[in-house]
Amino acid sequence: MVMEKERIEIVEYGKKLITEGLTKGTGGNISIYNQEEGLMAISPSGIDYFAVTPEDVVVMKLDGTVYEGSRKPSSEYHLHSLVYQARKDVGAVVHTHSTYAAIMSVLRESLPPVHYMIAITGAHEVKCAEYATFGTEKLAENAVKAMGTSKACFLANHGLLTCGPNLKRALSVAENVEWISELYIKAKAAGQPVTLTEQELNDLAAGFASYGQPKK
Repeated sequence: MVMEKERIEIVEYGKKLITEGLTKGTGGNISIYNQEEGLMAISPSGIDYFAVTPEDVVVMKLDGTVYEGSRKPSSEYHLHSLVYQARKDVGAVVHTHSTYAAIMSVLRESLPPVHYMIAITGAHEVKCAEYATFGTEKLAENAVKAMGTSKACFLANHGLLTCGPNLKRALSVAENVEWISELYIKAKAAGQPVTLTEQELNDLAAGFASYGQPKK
């Protein structure tokens, strides 16, 4: 089975989308890209995450051609493939319908730097892409434009898109953007949130570069 390791990982992380409250039902989708092979493993369309097996995960080329798998791939495969084509630093993409990120997408607002953990996105804000119908190339184009060099963007009236070098990091970005979105929305209800300054954000970038354990 092609990309067996990646397909098993997608099954595991698909369940996390539900248990971590990042989506409902069969909403959202996840993928992993193997640059050497030029192949993308992506979750199937419309199957309960707890029923998905590694064989259900579809392997595709970035032009949309199915390389291996009998299932229909996620309707948002354009969203994933265009990110991989635009970003050589990305090895995994996560799309969620988490509540507070979806609220931000409905407001069509950018998420400002109200908490230092926004640095996990690699940017000073999370922008909202222009609206386009789900499953279309236009949605993917708008998302890539809004994301830029960041690791996250909102999809207008839809949800959240995040990426990273691997699935663990991409999911971590999704979890943190959801939490900061919740913090921001609740802070706005209580008063006027205070955002971090440009200098404070630049200091954060230096701190995050050495955060965690040494890379081996």
